[in-house]
Amino acid sequence: MPFCRLRLQYALGIILATFTIVNTSSVAAEKANFGTVKLAPGFDQAQGTVTGYTNGAYSLSAMSNRDRHQKACIGFGDPNPDHILVLEKDFDNLKILVNTGGFDTTLFIQGPDEKTIRCGDDTGKSKDASVSDRDWKQGIYRIWVGTFDPGVKRNYTLTIQP
Repeated sequence: MPFCRLRLQYALGIILATFTIVNTSSVAAEKANFGTVKLAPGFDQAQGTVTGYTNGAYSLSAMSNRDRHQKACIGFGDPNPDHILVLEKDFDNLKILVNTGGFDTTLFIQGPDEKTIRCGDDTGKSKDASVSDRDWKQGIYRIWVGTFDPGVKRNYTLTIQP
């Protein structure tokens, strides 16, 4: 009987180790639709500017209805993040802006952990979305640029400002 128990413990150990490796690999291998941006304090505007286009019918509010400030999370996008933002250091303040020329866009930002969410919709009189917030910790952020209506394709420029 002790031999059987030892084999069972060994088999369970291998299964758990394999699950851990697969889980870690899938997170590390996650790719964004339009790439990764790495920023450190003192970055210039060219480093913090990327392009992409909206597309998809995945409800971004399915990931979270409200952000850390209780703002509504709305819009539709792709299930995969559009951009991965890697902050190499902490930032006191950041502003992330979408520019489509005034079409109705939304923003959904998750990171540096899965529970910290920031959402944005209209910016002033513009229908383009933005998020302006403080206390951005070093880490990996997943960014979705969405539209108010599902399946709408709009080219955009995403700008990250200190």
